[in-house]
Amino acid sequence: MATLTIAPTTLCFFSPIPNKTFEFSFPKTSLSFFKPNFLSTTTLSSSTPCLNFILFKRFSRVFCNTFSNVSTNTTHYEFYDDSSEVELRVGLGSKDIHSSKDVFVDADENSLAIRVQHRGSLKTLMENKCLYEKIKPAETIWYIDEDQLVVNLKKQDPDLKWPDIVESWESLTVGVMQLLKGTSIYLVGDSTEINQKIARELAVGLGYTPLNTKELLETCAKQTIDSWVIAEGSDTVAEAESAILESLSSHVRAVVATLGGQHGAAGRADKWRHLYAGFTVWLSPSEATDEDSAKEEARKHIQDGVQGYSNADVVVKLGGWDAAYSKTVAQASLSALKRLILSDKKLPGKKSLYIRLGCRGDWPNIKPPGWDPSTGADVSPPTL
Repeated sequence: MATLTIAPTTLCFFSPIPNKTFEFSFPKTSLSFFKPNFLSTTTLSSSTPCLNFILFKRFSRVFCNTFSNVSTNTTHYEFYDDSSEVELRVGLGSKDIHSSKDVFVDADENSLAIRVQHRGSLKTLMENKCLYEKIKPAETIWYIDEDQLVVNLKKQDPDLKWPDIVESWESLTVGVMQLLKGTSIYLVGDSTEINQKIARELAVGLGYTPLNTKELLETCAKQTIDSWVIAEGSDTVAEAESAILESLSSHVRAVVATLGGQHGAAGRADKWRHLYAGFTVWLSPSEATDEDSAKEEARKHIQDGVQGYSNADVVVKLGGWDAAYSKTVAQASLSALKRLILSDKKLPGKKSLYIRLGCRGDWPNIKPPGWDPSTGADVSPPTL
């Protein structure tokens, strides 16, 4: 089960369950980014861990409860994005299908199912309950072209380029990389190990530079974090990591894994000044066992604001942890980041402006140039 919140913070609850497919479905948003116009690929298999998401905003909720992303059969398809619509070509293979009466195409805003009648039985060619974005189902048209079924889907947002027909790891890495516009990502949470593993997956997928503050600190101090804490206390380590984060705040296209635990800077609300320079993802282990308790736990964390982590842009609740599912958790993080950025297309630009003005701690309400954080006074006329 999962919980995602876009405003003011995005949350996600993840529980690794083997031998199931996954899907995502969210409200329509718009953004334009570049992608190659044409690609050929295959559907996902049925062995991907299950992620079920619930998306809700502060004043309205949209619930998504679906189970299967694609059919268990491997289906080869071609995909083409042509501005206001996308074209999907699905191979009919050796099936002797010549009449439209043998083809059934069912579509709604978020999903598409293609089935064919063959030798007295109904076979599923493709079942996708997580299209990359919303379509206008009433305007869906299809026809048979020799040995291919051609389906034209009208996009609700003609300006949004689709990397693929389905939201997957591959399409998210392409799409989110464009959405980020070079903005770095910071992984925070109580587990340094989890932060590092997910940061590595994200960096590889996005083509970003993977960094982790633990290695940087231990290299500079020439001792382990544990021995440092014993010798000088956790406050000293947090101060040192804060200095590292200040240096990294001007970097672009990096995924930074931060220290976990109380000796990490991210766990302290007064150390977030430079973390606001990038998009932050809180990887938080959870004891929640169902959807309702996950939502309640997420709400409590955000409302209480006791931990510095509650400042994060995206919160990913982990119902257990297994390193084998690192990529799945990374995919959930990308999906949440995508929704967050699409909800406010100016966010990457605001992050860039925040850096250029000196990371003064005024996120998200960026003050005019000359604003003095120590006095709160503007020494120049408002220009933003």
